[in-house]
Amino acid sequence: MRRFVSPCVIFLCFSLIVSFIGCGPVAGSGKPGQPTIRVWHWMTDREPTFQKLAKKYEEMTGVRVEFELYAPSDAYSQKVRAAAQGMTLPDVFGLLGEKRDFSSFIKAGHILDLTAYMEENNNAWKNTFFAKALAVNEFPADNIYGVKPGFYGVPLDVMTIKMLYNKDLFKSLGFNPQRPPATFAELLEVGKKIKEANTLGLVSGWGEIWMIDCFANNYAFNIMGKDKVLDTIRGKVPYTDPDWIKVFGLFKELHEAGVFANGLVTMVNKTAEQLFANGRAVFAFNGSWCVNVYKEMNPDLNYGVMMPPKVSDKFPMMVWGGAGSSLMVNARSNKREEAVKFLKWLTDKEQQAFLAGETNNLPSNKDSVSKLPEILAQFSRDMEQTTHPNTWGVSEFPAVIEALDKGIQSIIIGESTPEQLAGYVQNIKERELAKKR
Repeated sequence: MRRFVSPCVIFLCFSLIVSFIGCGPVAGSGKPGQPTIRVWHWMTDREPTFQKLAKKYEEMTGVRVEFELYAPSDAYSQKVRAAAQGMTLPDVFGLLGEKRDFSSFIKAGHILDLTAYMEENNNAWKNTFFAKALAVNEFPADNIYGVKPGFYGVPLDVMTIKMLYNKDLFKSLGFNPQRPPATFAELLEVGKKIKEANTLGLVSGWGEIWMIDCFANNYAFNIMGKDKVLDTIRGKVPYTDPDWIKVFGLFKELHEAGVFANGLVTMVNKTAEQLFANGRAVFAFNGSWCVNVYKEMNPDLNYGVMMPPKVSDKFPMMVWGGAGSSLMVNARSNKREEAVKFLKWLTDKEQQAFLAGETNNLPSNKDSVSKLPEILAQFSRDMEQTTHPNTWGVSEFPAVIEALDKGIQSIIIGESTPEQLAGYVQNIKERELAKKR
């Protein structure tokens, strides 16, 4: 994840986004004397629902809430970083980034410690959330970032990232649409049929390399287990280990079998979502947020959700999951208490159920999941088999992550072998470790 940029670059960022900022709602535009809480977010699909909830909250409490949408996510992140440098963050905002970015904002005094609020009244607020959702926003004791232990964010929803399959295409290929492949060997068999039929296989936004990282992590956990994966990040296990070469080799096998769609390595997720929603691709790799996307694109799409087919029985298949979107309170805001009260209300079961129903995102409140649509419920059923880099307590060097993910792209297009990638990534790892010595 990127470090804070220099003041000169920040000045340029401010210059470039002045007009962009000016297009948003005017701060404090409520009635004279009326408390106003400003919330920045990037969630375009939730904007209408947020506005409905803001109106309801104002009617109930007299407190005005202004949700200000800034998208796409890259522009939003730039805006938040620039505002942090200029001390102009709103009362409530979200962060898009890794744990190290989260910690940097906390240590710079931008984010309020919410632990006391979470734990008051016998952990009343804390206990409403899925543990996996809270974990992304928690810094445990002795964390590597040097942050005071506690909770610093409020999860709005939870998510899992899984594979999806088109049931109609699956049937046309001669497979049971109620039985997706459960093993890697079965997945390769489907790939052969895809190749014979000259149709599209798996689509995903692998032009955005973090999704490749996610898929690779799934199989690394399944082949070598969590402890060995984390020991690799710590520098105790090299990427040239046979287990890592096996992980990299899976991408070669999947490509050669026909599982991957042509153009996968340069595909952005919006293109992938359109291809799958239009019934052109057999598989997709996407997060639970896609339910709402597919519903808008093609409400009649007949598809199911599946875990990535396992390679090994030695360790469980894990998928990325936990908190999807979270909000933080500006520690310097003079409306901190009002902001916390609003976030408590927003994450109460009634509002969480409304959000889930309107936007088809999995709620973070445990009491709000009983009436989920079936397709969304399929994403929630393996919540105990989720993991997330922000909960591991260790972080890989950004240069290593980039080398690994771009190297996998090169394997898929036939420009590199698994063994070559392993050696290259390990060289980058050793270079980064040497910098810290």
